[in-house]
Amino acid sequence: MHISTLAVHSGQRPDPHTGAVNAPVYLTSTYEFEGIGKLRGEFEYSRSGNPNRHALETVLAALEGGKHGLAFASGQAATTAVLSLLRPGDEVVTVPNIYGGTFRIFDKVIVNYGIKVRNAPDFTPEAIGGTLTDKTVLVWIESPTNPLMKILDIAAVAEKTHKHQGTNKTLLVVDNTFASPALQNPLALGADIVTHSCTKYIGGHSDLIGGAVIVNDERLWQEIKFYQNAAGAVPSPLDCYLQLRGLRTLPLRMAKHGENARKVAGFLRQHKNVERVYFPGFEDFPGHAVAAKQMKGMTGVVSFELKTAANDAIGEVDKFVRKLGLIILAESLGGVESLVCHPATMTHAALPPEERRRAGIGDNLIRLSLGIEEAEDLIEDLKQALE
Repeated sequence: MHISTLAVHSGQRPDPHTGAVNAPVYLTSTYEFEGIGKLRGEFEYSRSGNPNRHALETVLAALEGGKHGLAFASGQAATTAVLSLLRPGDEVVTVPNIYGGTFRIFDKVIVNYGIKVRNAPDFTPEAIGGTLTDKTVLVWIESPTNPLMKILDIAAVAEKTHKHQGTNKTLLVVDNTFASPALQNPLALGADIVTHSCTKYIGGHSDLIGGAVIVNDERLWQEIKFYQNAAGAVPSPLDCYLQLRGLRTLPLRMAKHGENARKVAGFLRQHKNVERVYFPGFEDFPGHAVAAKQMKGMTGVVSFELKTAANDAIGEVDKFVRKLGLIILAESLGGVESLVCHPATMTHAALPPEERRRAGIGDNLIRLSLGIEEAEDLIEDLKQALE
């Protein structure tokens, strides 16, 4: 079935007890046993499983073209669950310009358990392949990246990863948050594990926190599922219900997000107070051809550099965002409303200044998440603030 049909129907059938088309939220912590060792139904305790979570995990797997989906209480919880596959002495290879929260886990958390993180020197499959060692267990990438919208050829990275002959099998992990399952399916391109911050496009309404992991491999699913239950960082039934509601309109919303991003990016590129625009939809943008090949459309994120005085970039960015009337200054992205973010002091504040510079995140960089409003209204808001 097509993704629009899967988003509405996969894992979501009328309630068998009442016939309600919209299944209820199962706000229960535990379930009745008929006798010793005999469950009345499929579930026994909501940390281990819940009808709402089961439906969410089913549809997430279907949309990503995977066999198994696992839902978590946040994107960071999903990331941590994947990293639970590692053991002391293992290594992770990643690239510059990843999400600040992921960098923080790599830089401040997993290193305490004897795990080493290596950064590829450049944002290319060749550079990633050249960074792999005998101890590399995971290659961790984003495409598009946060916040510079860099594009990696996922199939080429998968080939480099799987050709590598190390002590253990090397797995490719793709954070697919920025594209969403509506625009890109990394498993079909050779990835082993896909992660999401469901807080963003999957939820789509800025009213929940959630994360997900999707895999095809049975062993990986069992290992991460064991961690999910043991660690217990699972979403509530209500959060699962809200994500299911959001997923039903995901393809429609992503089309509007992408349309608004194209229009806004085009406006920004022509404005005298804008230094540079980062948007893969431009034909001359590095990686555009790869994006056109592996994505079904453009995401709703546009980043740009404001023309500022070198000694007061943050001050001038602050003046700009304060002048915006429609677009809201806030962290996160992917909601129906448009948001503006200053990565250096918000999403990527966890990166040391030298690491931000290496990643290309300057103090004058601004990230926009375009919602589903009319593009003309968003452009007018940006225009008056820029001028």
